[in-house]
Amino acid sequence: MTKTYALKGNIIYSKNQNEINCFENSYLICQDGKSMGVFEKLDEKYKDIEVIDFGEKIICPGLTDLHIHAPQYNFRGMGMDLELLDWLNTYTFPSEAKFKDEDYAKRSYQRFVDYLKYGPNTRHVIFASLHVKSTQILMDLMEESKMVSFVGKVNMDRNGGVDLEEKDADESEKATLDWLESIKGKYKNTYPILTPRFIPSCTDELLEKLRKIKDEYNLPIQSHLSENLGEIEWVKELIPKAKFYGDAYNIFDLFGKNNKTVMAHCVYSNDDEQDLIKENEVFIAHCPDSNTNLTSGIAPAGKYLREGQKIGLGSDVAGGTHASIFKAMADAIKVSKLRYRLVDEKIKPLSLEEAFYMATLGGGEFFGKVGSFEKGYEFDAIVIDDEKLLEEDKFNLKQRLERIVYLSKDEDVVSKFVRGNKIF
Repeated sequence: MTKTYALKGNIIYSKNQNEINCFENSYLICQDGKSMGVFEKLDEKYKDIEVIDFGEKIICPGLTDLHIHAPQYNFRGMGMDLELLDWLNTYTFPSEAKFKDEDYAKRSYQRFVDYLKYGPNTRHVIFASLHVKSTQILMDLMEESKMVSFVGKVNMDRNGGVDLEEKDADESEKATLDWLESIKGKYKNTYPILTPRFIPSCTDELLEKLRKIKDEYNLPIQSHLSENLGEIEWVKELIPKAKFYGDAYNIFDLFGKNNKTVMAHCVYSNDDEQDLIKENEVFIAHCPDSNTNLTSGIAPAGKYLREGQKIGLGSDVAGGTHASIFKAMADAIKVSKLRYRLVDEKIKPLSLEEAFYMATLGGGEFFGKVGSFEKGYEFDAIVIDDEKLLEEDKFNLKQRLERIVYLSKDEDVVSKFVRGNKIF
């Protein structure tokens, strides 16, 4: 484990979804990879520890991306004039099919991991492709980065086209078991997650097999839910016995309850689906950039958060164009204002406090005690140099955070710590 040390600077973290803690010129103490809390002065027992002084820079918890597609990194920013299903068939599936080539996967995934490494996110929940070897390559690279992630080999035995579809449920099951056995005990910071792409990609037979794999290996689950109106109608045709989209997963016991589950989007979740999400403690990955780019709609994130749903943010690259969850925070606030003005004035727009909570504590909870500097939380921290944003005026720490959310770039992150380990 890491030694005991302190970071000194201007420290910001969520107290709760409505309040932000701000400490000027204070000390954040790390001991054996865990936060020991924030102090205005160092206690006598810490008088001899190393202090890394970041001066006037901002120190905040690392951000969590609950939903990102690693093999889509290469074509981000393309096909933004299409809606979801056409975009998948035109860009996504042909691009992901290239990951059958392991050399291509190594080159592509190295660029992807380097991109994440030097941004503000410290935790990621990642879709790979359906290819076992390429998924192993991605997991190896994520482990080398010292960031923490869940990575999933995708399952899809229908509607992927000739180049991106497993032959049948048996083949998909075997590939998944081969993958899980090949990585067993291999990593400290990189974990497997069961990944049925979405209902249209998985036959009932495959979903039943995934239920058994989930139970045997005690795996968390990730997928997509109620993102697009055409997708929802398609699910009704494919699994007519399901009462709503989420119920299609629930029928096969792939929707929370005993296994931690994250579902991306939930743009059109009806009341019954929302109730089941909450009852089963399913995490919602709100992906505002992707939902805008692919004309999907605006999820009622404020409603979900205020009603006690477990909710964080996702970049959804390449439906989203940037991995930074700072950008996702800004996008979430902006689209919530449009939804409030144009759709439903009963749901107030998201505040900075709420968006910051989702980016840190809300998404971090998927990984456990993550996303805070309270004592006992895993020590994930980023240091941001916002000097060029300050101009001549004096801003308080909360105002500086808001400007970072809207104006900062990845290169403004000048240092990064994950589980107490310095990444750079």
